[in-house]
Amino acid sequence: MPQLLDPHFSRSVVLLCRHNHEGAFGLIVNRPLLTTDSDLDVFVGGPVEPERSWILVGGEELDDVPVMHVGKGLSLSTSPDLLRRLLEPHPPKNTRLIVGYAGWGPGQLEAELNASAWLIGDVERDLIFDTPADQMWETAIRRLGADPAALTMSRGVH
Repeated sequence: MPQLLDPHFSRSVVLLCRHNHEGAFGLIVNRPLLTTDSDLDVFVGGPVEPERSWILVGGEELDDVPVMHVGKGLSLSTSPDLLRRLLEPHPPKNTRLIVGYAGWGPGQLEAELNASAWLIGDVERDLIFDTPADQMWETAIRRLGADPAALTMSRGVH
C-alpha cells in the first residue's frame, strides 16, 4: 500500500512463508535480479541477508531434498543438490533462485497490518510463476477486487 514508505517494498508482492510469535519471514517474488542463458530466474527476495539464497519450487514434489512447505504446491529449499540442478541447462520448471529475504521482528508485521500497509491475499502459484514480474503487483491487487489506481494512503480494511 502507498503508506508503506520503505523503498524495498514499493509495489512488492511478498510470499509470507512463516509467521509466529518470533516474527515473520517472507520473500518478495516480483523483483527479478537476472535471467541466465539456462532459463534460471534469480530474484531479490528482500533486503535482509542478501548473501543467503532460497529456492522456491512450485508444483514439483522434491522427495530427495529437504523442503519447507509454504503453501499449496509451494516449497522452499536451501539444498545444494537442488541448486546444482538449477544451474543445469534446463532447470526444473516453476523454480526460482531468490537471494535475501524480508523479515519482521515480533509484532512488527502486525503493526504494519494494523496501519493498512499491506493487502492480504491467498497464495496463488500461478501468480508467482505464470505472471510476468512487472505485472504481478497489479494482477495481485486486481484479484482482490481492487483497482490499483484507487489505492490511497488511508487506514482501512486490508
